[in-house]
Amino acid sequence: MPTSITLPAEGLESTVARVLEAAGSLPAEARQVAANLVFANLSGHDSHGVGMLPRYIDAVAEGGLKPNAAVKLTLDTGTLLGLDGQYGYGQIVGVQALELGIARAKQHGSCIATLAHAHHLGRIGHFAELATAQGLVAMHFVNVLSRPVVAPWGGGDGRFGTNPCCIGIPLAGEPPFVLDYATSRAAQGKMRVAYNKGEPVPDGYLIDEKGAPTNNPGVVVVPQSQGLFGALMTFGEHKGYGMALACELLGGALTGGGTWHRPAGTERTVLNGMLTVLIDPVRLGTQDHFAQEARAFIDWLRQSPPGTGFDQVQIAGEPERRARAQRAREGIRIDAATWDEIVAAGAKVGVVL
Repeated sequence: MPTSITLPAEGLESTVARVLEAAGSLPAEARQVAANLVFANLSGHDSHGVGMLPRYIDAVAEGGLKPNAAVKLTLDTGTLLGLDGQYGYGQIVGVQALELGIARAKQHGSCIATLAHAHHLGRIGHFAELATAQGLVAMHFVNVLSRPVVAPWGGGDGRFGTNPCCIGIPLAGEPPFVLDYATSRAAQGKMRVAYNKGEPVPDGYLIDEKGAPTNNPGVVVVPQSQGLFGALMTFGEHKGYGMALACELLGGALTGGGTWHRPAGTERTVLNGMLTVLIDPVRLGTQDHFAQEARAFIDWLRQSPPGTGFDQVQIAGEPERRARAQRAREGIRIDAATWDEIVAAGAKVGVVL
């Protein structure tokens, strides 16, 4: 039995779109969501790629994910937008929200947009890339409403989600700086991928259902003793914990989407709230200075001799672009367990893969 399969991006995208359409999405929505998932795989982030499809299909069946929903404008003061995702695919309502925010930032010089009740937004870096492609600086703070999988600093069980933070900065003459990270030591989806591959994770990432350190990613993927789960740790100890709480308060409480403060159930639905801040350096009047100083600083960084075990100094966004080039050539590898889950998801909506 093969341990993995390798598929070209185009074929994988078509397959995923077929399943999404069978689950109720109109063709255009199915193609856009599928393209986003496959692009995450191409970028090296399998945690946010097509392995999410089975969960999406379950969420549709539960009623927590609404195919063909569109973002709803709830507040408009010009530079301040309040938006509701109406439980639609995050890959759809998130893009709609960013497009509205980008237009306002271009018009006024800045925009603050809140998005509530979006289903799983996927890779947040995608939204930063949309903004930086228009020359804008973008900051995103996101919370997660789902089974809590991250322990507070000093705590022994999960109390909140992986709560991503993302900052995108355009750079003159080269691709943008895109810092996109979970405030946990790793994304929950990376634990699912490791579990499906049968691989342990490094020390310091996880605690088990008793609060003890473990290297078994299964503790946050499948129930353990007495039906309990373990938890991920935050990155950077108390500093990452502080950032995780900031994302919960800004992405959840401030947006109106809500924060997590209840016992976990078995629902598969994953909701996100996102606070986005967009700034146009042109309208700010610092564009020329910004471009010059940013380039000088990045050049200065790259002059550093490689440290032990490294080939060169990199900046955020470069590993993803390198992965895209490689996987576009070689195809996207999917482990056998994940592929079996995708096949089973297709079967639930009458698609034979």
